[in-house]
Amino acid sequence: MNDLNIKKFPIGEFQEGNTGCDIELENHIKVIKNFPEKLKKLIEDFSDEQLDTPYRDGGWTVRQLVNHLADSHANSFIRFKLALTEENPTIKPYEEAKWAELQDSISIPIKPAMRMLKGIHQRWSFLLKTLTNKQFERTFRHPEKENDYNLRYYLVLYSWHCNHHFAHIENLKKEKGW
Repeated sequence: MNDLNIKKFPIGEFQEGNTGCDIELENHIKVIKNFPEKLKKLIEDFSDEQLDTPYRDGGWTVRQLVNHLADSHANSFIRFKLALTEENPTIKPYEEAKWAELQDSISIPIKPAMRMLKGIHQRWSFLLKTLTNKQFERTFRHPEKENDYNLRYYLVLYSWHCNHHFAHIENLKKEKGW
């Protein structure tokens, strides 16, 4: 893997892996539950200059990453709820790269996004802990990928998503000696 790919995918690209056993599901739920506090500890002392530093050349700034996480995880939580309450609903995709270029991702302090993450993850992890194995098999349709995804797969994807973006920021912090 070249340096750019390592910076883009510091924990590797997403692999579905084993999502079948309850222990694995519990570990992924813990990632969702603990992520906002873990992220807060990583960035709580960042200055505006540090928040406005891209994690790699051509990549988003830390501020954009934090706001992306709030946007993405809000969408994911909604997708879970849609799948649990409708029969294989077709979800609404969004242009995450364009969202990251909006002023609320570029200019605003990160506190609102961090508050969103804390609230979303509290509700999301609570909901996840209440789901039965049958409920984890519920699906939604992603129209751009022309595929159905069950909630087991989607939980693993978002557990990876937390760790993926955390590693972007953590690696930047190490690289810069912050």
